[in-house]
Amino acid sequence: MLSRFFLTLKICWHYLVLLIAIAALLYPVYPALAIIPAALFLFTLFFFRNPKRNIPGNEQYILSPADGTIMAIDEVIEDRFIKEPAIRISIFLSIFNVHLNRSPLSGTVRYRHYRPGKFIPAFKSHASDINEKNFIGIESDGFKIMVCQITGFIARRIKCWADNGQILQSGEIIGIIKFGSGTEIFIPIGSKINVKKGDKVKAGETILGILPDREMEVAK
Repeated sequence: MLSRFFLTLKICWHYLVLLIAIAALLYPVYPALAIIPAALFLFTLFFFRNPKRNIPGNEQYILSPADGTIMAIDEVIEDRFIKEPAIRISIFLSIFNVHLNRSPLSGTVRYRHYRPGKFIPAFKSHASDINEKNFIGIESDGFKIMVCQITGFIARRIKCWADNGQILQSGEIIGIIKFGSGTEIFIPIGSKINVKKGDKVKAGETILGILPDREMEVAK
């Protein structure tokens, strides 16, 4: 509990300090106006919350890397890391979702790349093509998965805490996108998909699918 709260403070302490300072300046002169930064203080704690997640113990699962709503599931050519056709699952995060990103499975970070871009609303279909992005490629038992953090109109700061060569555990926190955004995950063709467009998902908890050739192992 305390460790989760300390992570929240680590992420947003500068916002909290600023809001406390504004409230302290306003209260002696305009007490009613001091309610505004006080309310924003509480909202900031809510926005950057780090709730406990029940991470499935089965290592065969591909977990959601983000909270939000499934916007699309399609097949694309992923030419950065996987370098072959892949299934892309796009997740939109509203301002009310938890914005921490989590590793979809256990593995090793083999690729990281930051791409500058624009900041159009993340729910627009072409946002993925032109918005600022950060790519995280993970290899697990020969399979390649890639997570893509995408900024939006409000979300203009990507934080990634996963480094090249780092070994990740399934559901481990790997970054955050601040204030409304999108996340994509690219998984191998042939993976069993357990979600559909419109589904609500939770990072590190919702099972998006199972990697190819592992479905029989899960059934045992």
